[in-house]
Order: sequence, then C-alpha cells, then structure tokens
Amino acid sequence: MQYTEGRMGRVFVLRLEDGERLNDTLEAFARDHQLAHALAFYLGGAATGSQVVVGPDANRADAVVPLVHMLTGSQEVLALGTLIADEAGTPVLHMHAAAGREGRATVGCTRAGVDVWLVGEVVLLEILGTAARRRKDPKTGFQLLTVGP
Repeated sequence: MQYTEGRMGRVFVLRLEDGERLNDTLEAFARDHQLAHALAFYLGGAATGSQVVVGPDANRADAVVPLVHMLTGSQEVLALGTLIADEAGTPVLHMHAAAGREGRATVGCTRAGVDVWLVGEVVLLEILGTAARRRKDPKTGFQLLTVGP
C-alpha cells in the first residue's frame, strides 16, 4: 500500500447542463480552477447513448482491452471518483458510476463517455498538500495513482 496525507481545501458545487460530457466538463473545470486533487461526487442522469467501461476483456492475456457498454434510455446515476493531476499537472478524473433504469443497473467507469441527461449535480472536495499523481503504467497503459516520488 502507498499513501499520502492531505487536508481539505475548497468545496465546489456544480450544476452540469443537459448534454455536457461528465469527464470532459469536470476536467476542464479543474484546469480552470487550478484544482489538482479532489474527491468528486455526481448525482443525476445519463443520456441514452452514454458509454461506460464495464471491465477488461478477459480473453486477452497480452493487453488490457476495455469492454464498453452503451446505456439505452436516460438513466439515473450515482457516481464517485477522484480527480488527480498527471505528471504534467493535467487533472484526470477516474470515476465509477452506477446507472439504472426500470430495475436494471450497470456499473462502470465513466471514461468512455457519460453525457448528462437534464440533471447533473457535482460536489468537488479539494485535497491540499498531497503528493498524489497519475503516472502512466507501461504494462497497462493506464494513468495509475501513485503517491511516491
């Protein structure tokens, strides 16, 4: 396990607009407000056609190939994520969402493209004084959280 300690900074409450792309919008907001580390909560809707990564293709041992699921119909969403800058200082959101409609639910990573449907509420809790960064892992190609030098 790796860890770093921080403290609470600013708190942002955002209302996203219908059609805004969740990750793109939050990463742009973070850049505009010099927000390098935060905990992110999303409550709202996902538009039909939104996509979430629902796991790796287990049939591939030589590479991590994401399985992408397209949401059909507008769906209710609850999501939690971390917004941590990469080595260049660019904020990168890693968020997982549970989306549901008519008793069926899907859980996945929002990086494939979740578009807001009508209601999109976000709370960002800034974390100050932490050494956390996202660094590219050569094996997977993912921007993984690291807390050391």
